[in-house]
Amino acid sequence: MDILHLVDRLEELFNQSRPIPLTHNVIVDEDRFLEIIDQMRISIPEEVKKAQQVIAQRDRVLAQAQEEANRTIALAKQKGDEILSRDAIVQAAQARSEQIVSQARSEAEQTRQEADDYIVETLGSLESELTKLLTQARNGMAKLTADRQRALESQVRAPASEK
Repeated sequence: MDILHLVDRLEELFNQSRPIPLTHNVIVDEDRFLEIIDQMRISIPEEVKKAQQVIAQRDRVLAQAQEEANRTIALAKQKGDEILSRDAIVQAAQARSEQIVSQARSEAEQTRQEADDYIVETLGSLESELTKLLTQARNGMAKLTADRQRALESQVRAPASEK
């Protein structure tokens, strides 16, 4: 389940809760609240799995780029060797071979850099989103804990004042 959907459900539960008169406190269905929190705990590892999938995708792209670069280098070497076998154009062949190898390495490095940039951006976005969600969950839990504590304190004081 999407973590943002769970946050929306938590907010909906809060909005549906009954207010306690003359306070900023509300009564929340504890079972539903804890169920949503449990689902959030389950969902966060799913978000981490998504990040791992992005990393795996990056690794595949890098492997493909490396494989393509290796093929290009091998092809360049092969062509270079063929050209070198011709005495009349030996120097031209060496220059062309070096150019092809250099270009292949440059393209592989560029592809690798673009993949790394994509991963850093995606993981940064995911980290930001997870941090925000974790903060929201912690704030919600702290508020509910404080509300519960105030409710318990008021229940303890109420019987004492009735005597």
